[in-house]
Amino acid sequence: MTSFDPNTLETRKVHSYLLSAVAPRPIAFASTMDENGNPNLSPFSFFNVFSANPPVLVFSPSRRVRDNTVKHTLVNVEAVREVVINVVSYDMVQQMSLSSTEYPRGVNEFEKAGFTMLASEMVKPFRVAESPVQFECRVNDIIHLGAEGGAGNLIICEVLKFHINNTVLNSDLTINQEKLDLVSRAGGSYYSRAKMGFFEVPKPLSTLGIGVDNLPEDIKNSTVLTGNDLGMLANVESLPTKAEVAAFIDDRVKRYPHLRQASRMEKHKLAQKFLSYGDVKSAWHILLSE
Repeated sequence: MTSFDPNTLETRKVHSYLLSAVAPRPIAFASTMDENGNPNLSPFSFFNVFSANPPVLVFSPSRRVRDNTVKHTLVNVEAVREVVINVVSYDMVQQMSLSSTEYPRGVNEFEKAGFTMLASEMVKPFRVAESPVQFECRVNDIIHLGAEGGAGNLIICEVLKFHINNTVLNSDLTINQEKLDLVSRAGGSYYSRAKMGFFEVPKPLSTLGIGVDNLPEDIKNSTVLTGNDLGMLANVESLPTKAEVAAFIDDRVKRYPHLRQASRMEKHKLAQKFLSYGDVKSAWHILLSE
């Protein structure tokens, strides 16, 4: 067995070991609002339930290891002590991942990730309509665990009201865990699906993805492409050029002879097939072909 003293390791190493070993972890998809009413949405896997009476959830937006800066979520709950914690199902995991991109302050991650803002009943921040369970919370306390990069900030939230989508409820109003289909976080690019096990989601670009809000309308409103598909498509820095699309089609038409005559729906289905393989670039070439 190899042993480590955390005091002798770089913080990024300690961080990596902790995230890989303490896994899978539930995800708090936290919706907050700044003092000017601008919404913010970000996922956190330092999260769990800690009390039922009163109902209390705790999550921790840590200080960034690389430069010791803090997340917009922390700044927001210090100013407006309310938060909505939304759970993450498999159907929304790609969009959730996209929302973790570090867009500038004031950018609406609901729009960037393609989520629907749903008005809350007890607090100011919006709920994520696509989330099967949403907890409206008051922030009772914030405990700062340190001032250096990697230090956590425990946000202790009391649940004021929660909402459960009827599609995940049994007839006796208990939650059907298989229908809920929760996703949790592990180390690196790994996630875990409750009924499937581990899978990978490439981390969002260090540069900024274009976002779902900047997708062409026919793609954004596709009856074929899912939220996860849109999340993958939106996590690119720029779209391929017309020349790149034409070269791709010229090459692929040998394998797909009817590609140029394919309907928009047929192209969306073919692009979805490429996305299922993780080939976002080819999917974009198909979608942009004429």
